[in-house]
Amino acid sequence: MAFQIKQTRWLYISLSILSLCLAFTITPVKAFPPVTTPVFSSSQPTNGLQQGRNFYQSGRFAEAVTIWQTAVQQYHTQGDRLNEALSLSYLSLAQQELNQWQAAQQSIEQSLKLLQTSIPSADAILWAQALNTQANLQLHAGKAETALESWQQAEKFYEQAGDKMGSLGSQINQAQALQSLGFYRRSKQQLEMLTQKLQGMPDNEIKISGLQSLGLALEMIGDGKNQQILAQSFAIASKIAAKPYLTSILISLGKTAVDLQDPNVAFDYFEQAQLLATNPGDQLQARLAELKLFLDYDKPELATALAPQLLQQLRELPPSHTSLYAAINFVATLNRQSNPDQILPLKDLAQLMAVTVKSAQQIQDAQAEAYALHQWGKLYLRTQQVSEAQELVQKSLDIARKLQANHIIAQSAWQVGQLYKQQSDRSKAITAYTEAVNALKALRGDLVAINSDVQFSFRTSVEPVYRELVDLLLENQPTQAELIQARELIEALQIAELDNFFREACLDRTQQIDQVDPTATVIYPIILPDRLTVILSKAGQPLRSYVTHKSQAEIEQTLDNFLVALNPVSDSQDRDRLSQQIYDWLIRPAEGDQAFIDTKTLVFVLDGRLRNIPIAALYNGKQYLIEKYAVALSPGLQLMATRSLHQNHLTAIVGGISQSRAGFSALPAVESEVKQISKAVSSSVLLNQKFTSQALAERVKSSSASIVHLATHGQFSSRLEDTFLLTWDGQVNVKELSELLKNRGSDPSKAIELLVLSACDTAAGDDRAVLGLAGLAVKSGARSTLATLWPVKDQAAAMLMIRFYDQLRQPKITKAEALRQAQISLIRQTDFHDPFFWSGFVLIGNWT
Repeated sequence: MAFQIKQTRWLYISLSILSLCLAFTITPVKAFPPVTTPVFSSSQPTNGLQQGRNFYQSGRFAEAVTIWQTAVQQYHTQGDRLNEALSLSYLSLAQQELNQWQAAQQSIEQSLKLLQTSIPSADAILWAQALNTQANLQLHAGKAETALESWQQAEKFYEQAGDKMGSLGSQINQAQALQSLGFYRRSKQQLEMLTQKLQGMPDNEIKISGLQSLGLALEMIGDGKNQQILAQSFAIASKIAAKPYLTSILISLGKTAVDLQDPNVAFDYFEQAQLLATNPGDQLQARLAELKLFLDYDKPELATALAPQLLQQLRELPPSHTSLYAAINFVATLNRQSNPDQILPLKDLAQLMAVTVKSAQQIQDAQAEAYALHQWGKLYLRTQQVSEAQELVQKSLDIARKLQANHIIAQSAWQVGQLYKQQSDRSKAITAYTEAVNALKALRGDLVAINSDVQFSFRTSVEPVYRELVDLLLENQPTQAELIQARELIEALQIAELDNFFREACLDRTQQIDQVDPTATVIYPIILPDRLTVILSKAGQPLRSYVTHKSQAEIEQTLDNFLVALNPVSDSQDRDRLSQQIYDWLIRPAEGDQAFIDTKTLVFVLDGRLRNIPIAALYNGKQYLIEKYAVALSPGLQLMATRSLHQNHLTAIVGGISQSRAGFSALPAVESEVKQISKAVSSSVLLNQKFTSQALAERVKSSSASIVHLATHGQFSSRLEDTFLLTWDGQVNVKELSELLKNRGSDPSKAIELLVLSACDTAAGDDRAVLGLAGLAVKSGARSTLATLWPVKDQAAAMLMIRFYDQLRQPKITKAEALRQAQISLIRQTDFHDPFFWSGFVLIGNWT
């Protein structure tokens, strides 16, 4: 018996690596190649475990299930409890791949029971494998804490067995479980320790596979080191001629280059992957990635040449998990185009999906069947075959519900909603859309790590679902219930956008913002395709709504023109005309309705392009909005527990760079700004050489200061990688900065009350750049953030900041009112009267 276990050790190693991948994705992807692939002579018989392994590795999971079920029965009859337990563990893996969750649970429970009662005791390697399989199942069921414990136990058994690869894989999966629990810093620390361990290992296939796993894990949490780690794994694979690894690493590097918006480098990686592919499946994956690249970067002639070749290759592949998803992804890539029939005839794509559905039924891959039905239905919609499309999409939705596969429910229910909307059945459309949104909410953090191989992008698959439902709810004369649901959807969309920005579900503390301050009115302007709807919320009163019938294109063009007109050299009359136009849309209807009586602060939850404009500068023909009301911005419900600043005990950490540094221009007034603020508020100062990321981190951790004021260059962007702050020793990206600012532990009473960023900029040409500002404001844990939408003349900025702190020291004044008074003081200065100098300062978060 012991000899039999030893013989199957190579099988365990390969499957343990395959199963280690399962925690990383929502839908299965092509697994890493095994560490060892033994060669059997033609005379050597292959047992059930070996046959199952072959089927599993080629994506034929239903056949692997059949083989391993037979192996379980055979070993049970022979009284071989250890190999029976091993077979059950593998069986559970294959059942998980087929979404047979109850059967997978029974298999792994039976496996563990056999290991517990086995005489002699089971080897550590068997315990490790079974616990690893169990942890995969637990994480899928949302039991991240239990999964973490199982992987920790598995790691100990891997160590006992001397299996470094298994140990490292378990630690990577523990990092994934930590992310699911919201412990992102602990996860990052664990991954960094893993990197150090891997660096000390000799160059072999275990190290390659470990680095590749680590690179993919780092990519999923938005850590830029993933490219470096993947490149290292490729270099080692090339050095020791580990050919099975080269293609998959190159494809990962290519996808990373796409994320970094470097299409030429990505193309080179995909081409190299094809040349080095050791089997047709790997070559196909590289070519599919290449097709998507051509279409994303508007190279239709290249796509048109490649697509027919791919179609032929897909038709010739035998049914397997891998081939099904390759076909689905191929059609999904083309379905995202406005005119896919210019690349391939729609009937050819529909025929491919019909075959894929049959193949999925044949190999019992229900999830692939649901995806294929969804894409097939989209093709029928293009040819106006509405009843056929509805039947297919409904089938997809029914399968997804049985599987409890929220990522498929979200897409198929959305499509069902669109079909009902076309048929003018508003009630059924709202029901279907609501199901889609609820599925997206259930996914939360999973959305950020969703498998890109099934085309689940935020801009195309998440945001439109929310917006189209809001559009339906706000048709004609919405009821109070519909207004409330629409408001909740807009807030949920804001949270989803920030989750997507940070690639993690990061906003869990919520508070009804219109209950924070009874003297505030919360304004939700919502840009819809054919109108602008404004919802007003005030504590103790019903919601109100106002509609302006303008096309989205006209609204956005006006907003863009207003931004251009804010340049001081622009025509002031043109600027005032545009400003009044926006004032008439957002403010005047409510004023005419007496909606702002007893209102001191207007809090805006801004949508789309509206985030980029300075609301304080809206003009009614006589005065600016800021001259009438204090103004604050909020991303919605996710304010931290409210608490006002203690004006008499203000303390601050003040940092900044006045000198030219790292290619950024000097900010000569920063020195004066820092000194003046440190006079107004008891301060700890870090200027120029002293303003390093390490010094700031230590100061934040050791100090109880309620304010952190940073006067330095920075940039906000809709891309996580391009949102940063300049320190003397380099750039601190937004994730590092948010972790740094949270460096006081989890005690809410120690949270930073006010974060001030006085010299930052929004990325040029990025219409969603303010997302980076909102993301930092929320993720930093600071209750309020004061920042600028564009770089302001440093003399004006210094003057405004000094005035702001003077006001903040006054008793019973809110932060929003302190900013208002500081902005008014600049309006009354001849040199800085122009809105350009004062309106770019915005307060985000708690305004009290």
